[in-house]
Amino acid sequence: MPKLSVAIAYGDGIGPEIMEATLQILQEAGANLEYTPVEIGEKVYLQGELSGIAPETWKTITQAKAFLKAPITTPQGGGFKSLNVTIRTALGLYANVRPCISYSPFVVTKHPHMNVVIIRENEEDLYTGIEYQQTPDVCCAIKLISRPGSEKIIRYAFEYARAQKRKKVTCFTKDNIMKLSDGLFHKIFDQVALEYPDIENEHWIVDIGAAKLADTPEIFDVLVLPNLYGDILSDVAAQISGSVGLAGSANIGDHGAMFEAIHGSAPRRAGQNMANPSGLIQAAVLMLIYLGEIESAARIQNAWLATIEQGIHTYDIFKEGKSKLKVGTREFAEAVIKNLGEHPKQFKSVTFQDSRSSKLASLPTEHLPHKMVRCQVGADVYIYAHDRETFLKKMTTLKVDPLHLTLVTNRGARLFPGGHKETFCVDQWRCRFRHRSKEQSLLPEELLQLLDTLMESGCDVIRVESLFTFDGKPGFSSPDE
Repeated sequence: MPKLSVAIAYGDGIGPEIMEATLQILQEAGANLEYTPVEIGEKVYLQGELSGIAPETWKTITQAKAFLKAPITTPQGGGFKSLNVTIRTALGLYANVRPCISYSPFVVTKHPHMNVVIIRENEEDLYTGIEYQQTPDVCCAIKLISRPGSEKIIRYAFEYARAQKRKKVTCFTKDNIMKLSDGLFHKIFDQVALEYPDIENEHWIVDIGAAKLADTPEIFDVLVLPNLYGDILSDVAAQISGSVGLAGSANIGDHGAMFEAIHGSAPRRAGQNMANPSGLIQAAVLMLIYLGEIESAARIQNAWLATIEQGIHTYDIFKEGKSKLKVGTREFAEAVIKNLGEHPKQFKSVTFQDSRSSKLASLPTEHLPHKMVRCQVGADVYIYAHDRETFLKKMTTLKVDPLHLTLVTNRGARLFPGGHKETFCVDQWRCRFRHRSKEQSLLPEELLQLLDTLMESGCDVIRVESLFTFDGKPGFSSPDE
């Protein structure tokens, strides 16, 4: 059989050490792979590539069957963008899959029965990185949740659960506060769940859900979350299962996949032969399953489990009375290689099927009906101003016919109509304008006339947000009725 092409990035910090250990294991296990190294990360950033990846490198990555990446370092300051986010969004790697499993009693944990898979949306939410400084005192980030993006990741979670014979999918959002963005994710979860009657489904508000995950993770099975919650809670879940250093992740898209450890580059540990390569080893196992190299995947995973069972541990999981031998990065890899062909004696020996559960590409998007009648009914205008009393007096007496001012807020707190003198204010104000007749829509020329009037009066307009209804329902928060 021709060898399968894999692009590899040695990364920064501890990256080269754990990548070398992982590649040695893959080679000794007989994985049918050939590797093409690519240079990404800190060195490329410092050469002037703000994305951390040179244009010619993309071709190598996209032509490979998979991409195995060690952790990289993003330099502080200088406008550098997260390379992980760039790769995920550029290549459409919409699903981040992170198994978080307890290896008790050999790795110390308070949760010996934990076996959770976190499936995180990988392209949207606050991780789009769309931010603005609007005034000297106010910065703004856009939380972007789309219907197709939500449906795609939620459907992936249910398909994954079905393929892996798991019984439940749980959704975490904060839709009691973010009723539109998180509310959309929750609504689509409920709709997609109806198509999978064989799988239990439930929803938790993310704060109490996170508390429950940290306290009683064994009640969860597969979790599906928007990007930010998924990033935070997958690290929490990995740590409480035993160590972040044990967890690998898969980034799956319709046209390719990237595999990586979930931890960072830990530059303070670089070059000391201390780092635990297990996270990248686990990522490599996920990669082998994705590529259909299931025999090599099982061979490595069973050898790794046997090594953990034998108490051969790196410093991060070594515990007196539990562990037998503290080893470095190279020695741990050598122990795994020595155990190739062996099976764990107390852990359950693993076998893998060449199923769809790891790649699940080309799932339908925009499947759910969502055609709506959209009507613009007003605008929120954001204005830079300092003195509260002067600003409110000006705005409430300004003539902006045929529109009128219905709401003024500062950091979301209502100042007009009503308001409280105790409310602390900053230098960014939101002013809502609607037609005096609520049934009438806002015409483009009326919006331009409104802005002309505001600027002629000396208002410093910094942003305009159109207000739409969809099938007659408000598509905006803080209704002014």
